[in-house]
Amino acid sequence: MKKVITYGTYDLLHQGHINLLRRAKELGDYLIVGVTNDNFDRERGKLNVSGNVLERVEAVRATGLADQIIIEDYFGQKIDDIQRYDVDIFAIGSDWEGKFDYLNEYCKVVYLPRTEGISSTMLREEKQDTIKVGIVGCGNIARRFVPEAAFVSGIEITGVYDIDITVGKEFARSNDIPDCYNSFEEMLENVDAVYIATPHLSHYAYAKSAIEKRKHVLCEIPLVLEYAQAKKLYSLAEQNGVVLLEAHKTAFCPAFNHLMVMIKSGVIGEVVDIEASLSRLLPDKTRREFDPAQAGGSMYESGVYPLLPIFKLLGTDYINLNIYSRMENGVDIYTKGVLRYPSAVCSFKIGLGVKTEGNLVISGTKGYAYVEAPWWKTDFFELRYEDQNKNKKFFYKWDGEGLRYEIQEWMSCIINKRPSSSRLLPKESIAMARVMQQFTERTNMMEI
Repeated sequence: MKKVITYGTYDLLHQGHINLLRRAKELGDYLIVGVTNDNFDRERGKLNVSGNVLERVEAVRATGLADQIIIEDYFGQKIDDIQRYDVDIFAIGSDWEGKFDYLNEYCKVVYLPRTEGISSTMLREEKQDTIKVGIVGCGNIARRFVPEAAFVSGIEITGVYDIDITVGKEFARSNDIPDCYNSFEEMLENVDAVYIATPHLSHYAYAKSAIEKRKHVLCEIPLVLEYAQAKKLYSLAEQNGVVLLEAHKTAFCPAFNHLMVMIKSGVIGEVVDIEASLSRLLPDKTRREFDPAQAGGSMYESGVYPLLPIFKLLGTDYINLNIYSRMENGVDIYTKGVLRYPSAVCSFKIGLGVKTEGNLVISGTKGYAYVEAPWWKTDFFELRYEDQNKNKKFFYKWDGEGLRYEIQEWMSCIINKRPSSSRLLPKESIAMARVMQQFTERTNMMEI
């Protein structure tokens, strides 16, 4: 039996794909189709927003041409697959001419003619809506947002707004953005969605106004500092049929999500303890981060990061939370929190004026997961066991500033009409706001 293998993303499966699969099938008796997974696409810089890997696998299966479908997860897998499945022919589209000649050492390489006049890129441009996005606030994080958005399909940044019109105009000019608006209301009349990158205390008003105008919202962390405000925003988003997403870059990081899935599958047993730390030493005490009038301090700046793995793995229904903080001039330069669950205990440490090891340790009844600093930009983690021979390390690529992952998820939710993301559920975002409010009210809090 002659085996043939081919690979592709197969997003927006079209007649060109089907013709190529048919030509590949005609080369032998058995066709294996490799579908690239979402993480592998990200690693290659392809952050499309149409169709996850399961949907694409089903689309390929529906053609009836594949005898076997496999997932392509990593660079170098093609050689492994050719040897594993005893493949005779590797087939790929002619637009890759010469790029896979190195595989001739393992099997015959055939470049198949593409169907003229049709491609995924062309169809994506025709079928996929382009979401016009306005940026609110032109500070440092917004300056990172613009180049990161260039890696994501479906988004077009068309305007900016800043309370300082001079800053807004300079931002628009330096980033080749067409419009700088004189008011937020004017921006809302001309965009489909907004990215809110303003100081914490302004988030609620901007997000509420945008949602009421039926605009999708991506809002920087923390979304808000009050439980009721968070509930209100998500309720309004549901009522108005728009996507509200908190811009928590770790929540959408490929490696972090893989870690969460693995732990939920039981690889370290039942989770009984989580320790998460994050700290920075900022010597300039005149910065906004140290101004109590602008909601400065460790908790408001960084608290949502260590809360994420806790809420993802143990849920938001904790029994109680005790907070211990060192305060200076009205802000916490260091805070430790201890959350108690029915069968687990968790702790987090955050600091702006105290330095600590910024790692993540998730302890279970069979082993533990270790993510070294900076774990909130996860590109590596290890599963460790009593028998060290069973330890496993997992490596991933963290691209750029990491904002492209949250932008991709936001665009995917909008274009595919998903009201929310499973990677950061509304209830998790709301629970984070509840913690912020507890800190504000100094409930169960002790100064150290």
